[in-house]
Amino acid sequence: MILTPIPRDQLDAALDRFAAQLDDPATYAAFVRIRATAPERASGEIAERHRKQAIAVAGHFGVPVHPPGTHPPFNWDGDALDGDTEAYVILHEIAHFVLAPPERRRLIDFGLGPGPDTRERIVAERAAVLPLPEREADEAEASLLGILWEAALGQPALASFLDQNWLEGLERSAVRHFSDVFGRLQRRGLAEAAFPVDRTSQRAAL
Repeated sequence: MILTPIPRDQLDAALDRFAAQLDDPATYAAFVRIRATAPERASGEIAERHRKQAIAVAGHFGVPVHPPGTHPPFNWDGDALDGDTEAYVILHEIAHFVLAPPERRRLIDFGLGPGPDTRERIVAERAAVLPLPEREADEAEASLLGILWEAALGQPALASFLDQNWLEGLERSAVRHFSDVFGRLQRRGLAEAAFPVDRTSQRAAL
């Protein structure tokens, strides 16, 4: 949910202001890749191609995925991902898996408490093991990592960037927050896409 929606006719100017404050070349380049993608979610056949790309990324990282039609009550139930959801959600959960230590990979929603799509919210909250500040830091890293993967795949990363409120506080803290989180991903060796991209399916999806 976008906290402060930006009218479409003001979006380019807002993105320009954001970019102008990025003084680190790698961070700026990452933002440029995100900005070059679509600001709207895909639909129909294109969305399904994107979902299949995301499932392939899960396979690359060794992330189990539930069979179609399983309908688990969690995006991650400690055993496998829900693959019957949007590509950006799948990539976000894969990012959580990559970021989580082995002991948290066995927990519902990675021990972070319920996510937006979690149906069994009380169960997920009881499985949470991190205090709120650490949850928020993990959530920010997973958000940006998933967005960077969307950009690498040619999926609508800018839509996720907007939906996940990376422009919130544009005149105050947004740029610093983006730079700090990107820096943490860099230090973990995760700032660049670390999976093979199927360029043929990427072009078809666009």
